[in-house]
Amino acid sequence: MMARARWFILAILLIGLTIGFIYLHILTRRAKSESPASAEETARTALRAAALQSKGLNKTITLYFPSDDEGVLLPETRQIAWAADDSDRIHQILLALIEGSYRGLRRPLPASTEIRAAFLMNDGTVYVDLSNNALALFEPGIQSETLAIYCIVNSLAANVPAVKKVKILIQGQEVETLNGHADLGGEYVPDPTRIKQGG
Repeated sequence: MMARARWFILAILLIGLTIGFIYLHILTRRAKSESPASAEETARTALRAAALQSKGLNKTITLYFPSDDEGVLLPETRQIAWAADDSDRIHQILLALIEGSYRGLRRPLPASTEIRAAFLMNDGTVYVDLSNNALALFEPGIQSETLAIYCIVNSLAANVPAVKKVKILIQGQEVETLNGHADLGGEYVPDPTRIKQGG
């Protein structure tokens, strides 16, 4: 009788564990399928909020997105409600890059990236402080990391003439690399040779 009761309890435990694993698997798949969409929507919401706060006129800006196949930056223009001062404009450009391309190009940073701060110094150096999410789901490799950095640097310099160089921080800290490859020890200056010329 005792042996039968033990087997019965064991069977119930196994069934419970099996149901738990199935439920966990379903939750994991749902989280993976929903996270990029919700992160992208968060980026779009932040960009819309920044645009609504801006009292400026619409301006055509040029953003740069990476083309890993060609190893270059591809330009994309769009209209934006341009902020009054350079610090807010820098914030708008970073949000637009995080939002991503309207033509389906790869975004330089994950949609879940948060801009913790962006400061423009008198010497033209911009300090861009990004959240740890900037490293999430990032495509590793020296080329993809370098292109991502120059998407930020060239986009800022193209639209805000006061920007001369960019220093990228993660969580308020200076880090050695973006994701194990591209050096973040110093500042980056705009590099127009990385932009695809012509068609």
